Parts: sequence; structure tokens; C-alpha cells
Amino acid sequence: MVPWGLCAAPVDAGDHQAFWLWAGVKPQPVLTQAHTLYLLQGQIDPHGIEGRGRLHAQGPAAGPLRAELWLVYRAHTLDWPDEIVPQLLARVERWRRHGNQVRGIQIDFDVGTRHLARYAGFLEQLRQRLPADCGLSITGLLDWGSNGDPLVLNRMGETLDEVVVQTYQGRHSIPDQQRYLPRVAQLRLPFRIGLVQGGQWQAPKELESSPWFRGYVVFLLNP
Repeated sequence: MVPWGLCAAPVDAGDHQAFWLWAGVKPQPVLTQAHTLYLLQGQIDPHGIEGRGRLHAQGPAAGPLRAELWLVYRAHTLDWPDEIVPQLLARVERWRRHGNQVRGIQIDFDVGTRHLARYAGFLEQLRQRLPADCGLSITGLLDWGSNGDPLVLNRMGETLDEVVVQTYQGRHSIPDQQRYLPRVAQLRLPFRIGLVQGGQWQAPKELESSPWFRGYVVFLLNP
């Protein structure tokens, strides 16, 4: 068998149609072919003595775009005061008023596998506060498939429209990602695979044959 690292190839954004566009990353010509965009819209950071979340706006202002949109929020706490969800929904409506098709909200939160049950409970409560026309997506970690409780993951599948499993950290692909991918392919909830532009990737056969697999999202980088 040929080692995975010798078969992997650099991720060419031009081969894909779904992209994350983060704050500070300049638009690229490849965005003209985007079918789906995940746009960073803010961070939710601990604030004050109690460390409760506060939304800090980031990313582009609302305007007309041709692609389907997910509005992304990078969360550093799950302790959200009541006013945060209305703020998120107000941004959804702002983008929709410009004629955009906004699928919903994506939460980017790096939760350790042992805390998945708590995260699942948070997501259930969040889902209850979102209107029916606002989807809920999250990012996920590679080791969820290997080390996560299947009951908890299935429970999350009842709440989420999708999870995008990240195969990178920072600007680089995770070197031993091949260890985790067969288990990721066994997830029983809608999932995409998150790649980093210019990183290394080789798709295992069992991944793309999964009925739950929904494609790729490429995290764009500045040159």
C-alpha cells in the first residue's frame, strides 16, 4: 500500500465551490464560482468578571452576493446572554434584505471530545431559539469520529443541518489526518469536510461513498 502522504495533493481552491471567507482574507477570483460561502461575521468572547459572552462584529458588511450564505461566528464561550441570539438573527435578516439566500448560522467552537455532551445540550437550546427558516451548522474536530460517544453524535444529528469536520489547524493540514478519516466516514449525520487552501488532501473511498457526505469547504488564505 502506498503511504498516504505520498498520494496526497495540494488543495486547489479552483476545484471546489464552497469556501470560508475569514476576516482579513482578501477576496480571490475563485469566489466567482462559489456556490456556498461561509462568511465570518463575528466572535463571541468572554467579557467582564463573570466571563459571559459578548458579540464582536467582524467580516464584510451585508451586501448582495450570488452564493448561498452561512453566517459564521467564532465562539470562545458557551455562556451566552439572552441578547446574543437576537443579534445573530438580526444579521441574518440584514443579509436577506439584500436579496441573499442565507441558509443559517454556523458556530465555530473548538470543543474537546469529552465535552461533546455539554455542547450537544447547548446546541439543542440554541436550535429552539432559531426560526424554522434558519439552519444550524457547526465545525467539528477530526477525533469526534474516533473518540466521540456515538449516542451524543446521533443526538447532535437531530439538531444540526450539518457539521463541517476540519482537517487542518491554522494554515496547515493535520499531518496524521488519515488515521481519523475512516471513522469520520461512519458519521450518521450530514457532514462536509473542511480543507485549507494549499494544504494536503487525499480522499478515502469510504468518505465520498457515505450517504451523509455533502462535499467540501475550503478555508481561503492570503497568498
